[in-house]
Amino acid sequence: MNVSLQFPENLRFTAEHEWFRPEDGAVGITDHAQHALGDIVYIELPAPGARLTAGRSFGSVESVKSVSELYAPVDGVVAEVNPELAAAPELVNREPYTRGWMIRVRADAIPGNLLTAAEYRRLVEA
Repeated sequence: MNVSLQFPENLRFTAEHEWFRPEDGAVGITDHAQHALGDIVYIELPAPGARLTAGRSFGSVESVKSVSELYAPVDGVVAEVNPELAAAPELVNREPYTRGWMIRVRADAIPGNLLTAAEYRRLVEA
């Protein structure tokens, strides 16, 4: 892989390429995922108050290449949706771990099966 990817240590990751930040409940797609998708043109997200189930689809991302499902990393309730993404979905490409967050979740618990940054790095480099 020629691209230099980011793997922030404070995040937890899924094998489906979503990330979860325990401090504030933010969820998004990984740097690896946004590179694979290409230019993101539309994001479909749930409304605040929606109930999420870990491992189940909660929305989708449309890029110039394809449409991909988004999978919840945790069980919980959507507390907030990133208001910037409706007008600027490309934020996910430019800043996947900061301004490109998608939703914030009030998690019921943090599952033990989420990957650390080192584990996720090994997964995508394999």
